[in-house]
Amino acid sequence: MGTPTSGGGRHRRRLRIALPVTAAAVAAAVAGALLTSSAQASEAPPTPVRSGPSLAELQKRIAGALAGDDLPGQTASKASLSASTGATTVDPKIIGGTTTTITTAPWMAQLWYSDNRGTSSTSDDIGFFCGGAVVAPTKILTAAHCIKGYDWKAHGSVVTGTSQLPTGTDLHGGTASGVWRQWYHPSYNAATIDNDVAVLTLPNPVKATPIRMTTNLDSTSYKVGTQATVYGWGRTSSTSEDISDNLKAATLPIQADATCSNYYGADYIKGHMVCAGTPATGSDTGTTSACNGDSGGPLVVDNRIVGVVSWGVKDCVESGAYSVFAKMSTYVGPSYPRVDDTNLSGDHLADLWVRSSSTQTGYELDSKGSSLAARVSWGTWSGFNIVLQTDLDRDGYQDLLLRRSSDGDVFWKHFVPASGTWATQLIGDNWKTRRAIVTPGDVTGDYLPDLLAVDSTGVLWTYPGKGNGTFSAPVKVGSGWNQYNFVRGHGDFTGDGKADLLARNSSTGAVYLYPGTGTAGTTAFSARIKVATWSSTTYNAFAAVGDVSGDGRADFLARTPGGTLYLYKGTGKASTAIFATRVSLGTTFKQYDIFG
Repeated sequence: MGTPTSGGGRHRRRLRIALPVTAAAVAAAVAGALLTSSAQASEAPPTPVRSGPSLAELQKRIAGALAGDDLPGQTASKASLSASTGATTVDPKIIGGTTTTITTAPWMAQLWYSDNRGTSSTSDDIGFFCGGAVVAPTKILTAAHCIKGYDWKAHGSVVTGTSQLPTGTDLHGGTASGVWRQWYHPSYNAATIDNDVAVLTLPNPVKATPIRMTTNLDSTSYKVGTQATVYGWGRTSSTSEDISDNLKAATLPIQADATCSNYYGADYIKGHMVCAGTPATGSDTGTTSACNGDSGGPLVVDNRIVGVVSWGVKDCVESGAYSVFAKMSTYVGPSYPRVDDTNLSGDHLADLWVRSSSTQTGYELDSKGSSLAARVSWGTWSGFNIVLQTDLDRDGYQDLLLRRSSDGDVFWKHFVPASGTWATQLIGDNWKTRRAIVTPGDVTGDYLPDLLAVDSTGVLWTYPGKGNGTFSAPVKVGSGWNQYNFVRGHGDFTGDGKADLLARNSSTGAVYLYPGTGTAGTTAFSARIKVATWSSTTYNAFAAVGDVSGDGRADFLARTPGGTLYLYKGTGKASTAIFATRVSLGTTFKQYDIFG
């Protein structure tokens, strides 16, 4: 992207960072006047344990990556992407772009990886760089080839809030973070560079303004000729390995799938990939393209990510070539659950909170995928009749929403990392008659967690979250919801990246799926779909806590009157096949009266 700057005369970085081988009552909240209040119970939640590496360690990792000369995903091998050279290494950069600022792209992130392999020799060191985008305060969207095969928690550093690459220990106003956990698409194929999306979770939120991914139904952004913008710090010339010290942007027209297939043949996978740009000229002159170092960065249309920099031809300027991106309308479904995957134990598996009816003791039951670990006590939780898991402030720590039995007041209980303590705030006054309260995640499509409630007349309301524990004015969704004796939801049951609901008819036992649309008001959910019949004699308690199994789909928990708890793993299908065959999690759950 443009001509490399001298960097003030200092030694140029020689990072060969490229793509792999070819290839009504929440009045207090509505008014913004949340009250700090005691929930009048002796709750004693355990303190979450989460720590990232020191700044000195992060700086050491950055320095190691700066000195590196490796390709992320370099073990991948695609045959014949470059017809002229037969090269098996594909790399993206931005050639022909212009310098931009972090104010223009506040969500941009630098991903630095350095591993000395535990030896004194430097010959086996790994050091490389990728781009990424902040899609939530603790979440970075990037490419799978930058993540798979690497331990980012042990060796990675993420820098946000700056348009400049580090100079020694100077981050130029940016903030360095460690990585808490990593996820890449389970079907990522290093040989074909297919399904090339990943998400890093940071240990604490960053201040950078997030950008949203596009929706699964987006077709407008992919129309031929649509002007898209790619951002990155990648190589600025096909004849040099130098990457840019400053953030660059380039405008690329979206190309037709047929155009991409004509050039790349079977290497280009329609529906999973999108290509953009004008045909490369064979040299830097006249070429505008992503290149090495831009890997994992975003392709943006109308302030939404429509693609992730994935691959291209070696040196990026081969005559007739285009830049290739993972198509985000295809991958928002599996990626979004990772944006909303907070849980009690801090892994990718949603956990279950329960309360003993006899002792009023609350317990954490951590998921092991298809079973639950031994329970962990949270102390006495008397005086409540609803406990729900959520993350209203999007800080990556699991919050609880509580309703007090005596007066119906609703509280938000959340961990405050700065003080190492739990805070309790009143968010709803006198919700005693609410027939249902649900914390499904993002209903309105803004990546901020919302709250739903069914009032005494059967009207369902959405309370759009602001991402800080407060809500905008409630919006009516519809009436008739008093026919249901349970309304539950947490996450995406259908695999489209939108939060859904499940509801059971109290007289017939029919269970209905309400697919989310990502909008507010009467269009928040599509027409209901009957997915099961579960009478009260079949199940008498339910919980929707998110992705228990860790496969990216929301799951469901149901308890029989006899006390057997079953896990229904989601399939992503909006039909009677919505869940796989149930799995028993144990037979001793009759003792619990609250399932959060």
